[in-house]
Amino acid sequence: MLRFKYLSFSAQSDFAPYFYDNGAGSSNGNMALLSISEDTSIGTHVYTLNGSDPEGEPVTYGMTFDKGSKEYFSVEPKSGNVTLIQTLDREVQDEIIAFVTITDGRNKVVENVRVFITDANDEKPEFLNLPLIVDVPEDAASGSSIYRVQAVDRDLGSGGSVSYYLQSMPSTKFTIDGHSGVLRIRSGESLDYELSRTHFVTVVAKDGGGKYHGKYQVMTSTAIITINVLDTQDSPPVFVGTPYFGFVYEVSVPVIVVYQIFSLVISPVSSSVHKGSDGFFIINSSSGCISLTSFPVQLRNELYELKVKVAAEVGPDGFSDYSITTVTIRVVDLNNHPPTFYGENGQQNHFELTMYEHPPEGEILRGLKITVNDSDQGANAKFRLLLVGPSRVLRVVPQTVLNEAQVTIIVENSTAIDYEKYQFLTFKLLAVEIDTPERFSATADIVINLLDTNDNIPKFSSEFYIARIPENSPGGSNVVSVTATDPDSGLWGAVKYSIYGSGADLFLIHPTSGIIYTQPWASLDAEVKSKYNFYVKAEDTEGKYSLAEVFVTVLDQNDHPPEFNQNFLERTMIIGAPVKIEAVDEDAEEPNNLIEYSIMKADPDNIFDINTSTGEIKLKPYIKSMEIVQNITKQKDCRWSVVVQARDRGSPSFSTTAVVKIDITETNRLKGPMAAFLMQSRDNPMKALGLAISIITVMVLVTVMISTIIYFRNTKSNRITPARRIIRKRPKDQRSWTFRPRFGRSDQSFGKFFTDDETSDNHSSPRAKPPAPSAPVLPPPPPVHSRPSERLRSVPTVSGSMRSGQNKDGSGISSALVSELKMRIEQKINEANQGYYY
Repeated sequence: MLRFKYLSFSAQSDFAPYFYDNGAGSSNGNMALLSISEDTSIGTHVYTLNGSDPEGEPVTYGMTFDKGSKEYFSVEPKSGNVTLIQTLDREVQDEIIAFVTITDGRNKVVENVRVFITDANDEKPEFLNLPLIVDVPEDAASGSSIYRVQAVDRDLGSGGSVSYYLQSMPSTKFTIDGHSGVLRIRSGESLDYELSRTHFVTVVAKDGGGKYHGKYQVMTSTAIITINVLDTQDSPPVFVGTPYFGFVYEVSVPVIVVYQIFSLVISPVSSSVHKGSDGFFIINSSSGCISLTSFPVQLRNELYELKVKVAAEVGPDGFSDYSITTVTIRVVDLNNHPPTFYGENGQQNHFELTMYEHPPEGEILRGLKITVNDSDQGANAKFRLLLVGPSRVLRVVPQTVLNEAQVTIIVENSTAIDYEKYQFLTFKLLAVEIDTPERFSATADIVINLLDTNDNIPKFSSEFYIARIPENSPGGSNVVSVTATDPDSGLWGAVKYSIYGSGADLFLIHPTSGIIYTQPWASLDAEVKSKYNFYVKAEDTEGKYSLAEVFVTVLDQNDHPPEFNQNFLERTMIIGAPVKIEAVDEDAEEPNNLIEYSIMKADPDNIFDINTSTGEIKLKPYIKSMEIVQNITKQKDCRWSVVVQARDRGSPSFSTTAVVKIDITETNRLKGPMAAFLMQSRDNPMKALGLAISIITVMVLVTVMISTIIYFRNTKSNRITPARRIIRKRPKDQRSWTFRPRFGRSDQSFGKFFTDDETSDNHSSPRAKPPAPSAPVLPPPPPVHSRPSERLRSVPTVSGSMRSGQNKDGSGISSALVSELKMRIEQKINEANQGYYY
């Protein structure tokens, strides 16, 4: 872990849990070299998995088996108790392969274990070569062997040894050797073909006994031997009980009897070894006993076949008839040598190797010179090699060895060989005999010291960093500290920082500490720019790098006082309506730019109220007329100078004062929405002028459009008439209509229709008589019955509207527009009520 100046941090490693290796014979640990008897009952607790986590985290256990194989055990995850759930049978399967696991919730370790099934005395001896039938000449000598019974027991040890005996029968003529199973004619007895041609003998094969379910038991089997007695004839010597097999054990001493052969002859015989002894065996010429002449370690072969010659003596001149048989002698090795590991300097059980991390998969670790040897012979020298350690990292070749082999360790998982995780790896190399009851084994420790390579890139503690710095901070102020670590060692783990990006112009970074600070000349202003972002780069000595993004926010400081809008410092106040003043604070954020208003001074000071948030100034509620105002002050112009303060809410707070001149007046007598609009626009006459110009423009455009449409419609019909007329029944009293523009009236109407009688101010006629229709005059309106309470209002025509500019009264354009708008609104209401049709 790297530590930098101005920065301190720590990281907690997360190591994998591990099993305790308590060795063979322990009841808890990782189940290495566990042996279990085949007569163990289902449901028996056979082992307890036990391990630990370096960080002290709770661990759970599990067990799996190869796909397709039978699952013999179950594991309780928390306690690690292993329970047998299947019946065991060593004669069917003498070894169980399982995978035990331990996990702390994040890391999981899997180990390959082999459970050896030990023997129990559960098998009966089985006879070979059934049925047992023997042909014996009637002149066979008393005590001679006539047959060899063979039975095997698949159990091991004493439970696999077989002895023989005959069931007691009255006047039996036969006896059997309890160890070899050789059936002989009882001493003093003889066979007589004429008296009995067939004999039946029941032989019992008994094993050496052993424990089964905790109790000692002996198991037996029986078979019946049928002995056919043959009539004798003149013939050469006949060997009895062939074939002949003998055994020499490696602990035997010279002159020991290896085997005794028997032959049937009438006259004395002479036996000799014809060939195949190589000088190591001799035979007694009269008894037929074959003996060893030297120590077994001097025997060069495992198997010897001796040709034995037996001749009958027929006279003083020599032997005439003879027979030759084969005696097979096997040199039996005793399993008295466990497997042994050897290094370059002899026997060795600890091997070390130094190598770089992440070697290629399939690479042979040539630095390990390991040889394994078992000095026994045959099956006793057959053993299996196992590599115990981190799962599936390395594998050993070969896995099965006979006598001796060179051990090869091959890389299986390159990723797991990581210097940043383990500076060294420890394995145990096991050699366990396969087919022996003793299951001798040997263990060697293999320690692999790892060397680091630059296989990691620097990594930031976060993908992005958020920093805040007050505006107006002096150049060189610290902004934020970034941290990147490279788990590689030495110079490969040294990290160098740099920044780049469009927002990095005002900032620098210390190349080793990762502290970001402002340029010496940099001036940060939140009102100009408050957000910056750029990238920071962490790079090792070989150019491997990673990036992180930095977001910098410039915090607003209260560095601007409020400023009043000069356009709002002279206001006209109508009684009942407020006036508003406005101040602006150029700070970027709240509350620095939030303004509170207050009246500092007014003479008299009990006449105005101010809204502290909006700046609206209004009269006290009791002031409702100009008479009250004039009673308060002796000034006839009713003008006040009010000192108003605008204070922001920052810390420290800034304030500004200004003198607001307020001219108090009473509300205008004009009523209606237009009057209200004019009163609101009194302080801004350009607004009213703009509205008037807009209305005139719209009216001109509408007039042009209507005239154009009428013209084209009349042209299409080749007559100058309205495109559409509504013919109505005219009243009897028809009068002509004339248009007289009227200006300067109290209602300021823009124009109005009058009848002929109206020209003389006669308003008694309820109807008007229109003239005959002629283009482009519009059709006359229907007759209207005036109500006594209503005055007749005329409807202006287009032409009447266009003549509004001929007012000779000299009224201003604003007064004319107001009158026209008022007249049109009232006209629309009147038409809706009286039902005019166009």
